[in-house]
Amino acid sequence: MIELSKSEFAAHKGWSKPYVSKLAKQGRLVMTADGKVDVAATEALLQRTADPSKAAVAERHQRERVERGVTAHLAPAAPPLDPPPDRPEDEGIDFQKARARREHYLARLAENEARKSDGELVEREAVENAAFATGRLLRDLLLGLPKQIGAELAAISDPWELERRLTAGLRRVLEDANRLSAADLEHAIKPPS
Repeated sequence: MIELSKSEFAAHKGWSKPYVSKLAKQGRLVMTADGKVDVAATEALLQRTADPSKAAVAERHQRERVERGVTAHLAPAAPPLDPPPDRPEDEGIDFQKARARREHYLARLAENEARKSDGELVEREAVENAAFATGRLLRDLLLGLPKQIGAELAAISDPWELERRLTAGLRRVLEDANRLSAADLEHAIKPPS
């Protein structure tokens, strides 16, 4: 395990000391008990928590360092780094996966909002409430029909006339329900702004 001070780590990586201090404040440096940087564990942590959208920037900075000759000041004979040890406190931190999940759900949210504004998607609760209100309205209208036409139907002895008047009464009730429920559904889908 390679242990370096913060300034030695900055020189080893070709970074500025303030940048290494910034990484320490962000909790992205793995420090030993004596205050030194565990190089292998830190590099593994930095790799797991790196922002993938900044990959091009990091590559550009690396090219600029090479052009300026900064890498010539690094210790070329440095021993190879040990593989990162399994550290349970570092588990679960995976910036790429977290960022991908966040972007995925933000895209889904934006898509849903666009579909809502186009009228292709509605609030489930509003539709359920409108359907319940329509069902109750239809039930109330149908149950009120016998009181409206009962006396009139009782006086009719011709079965054809009885059927015609009953059908006309049912049709009137269903048309009223259709008009009212269409207005309620339209209101539920597009509430007033």
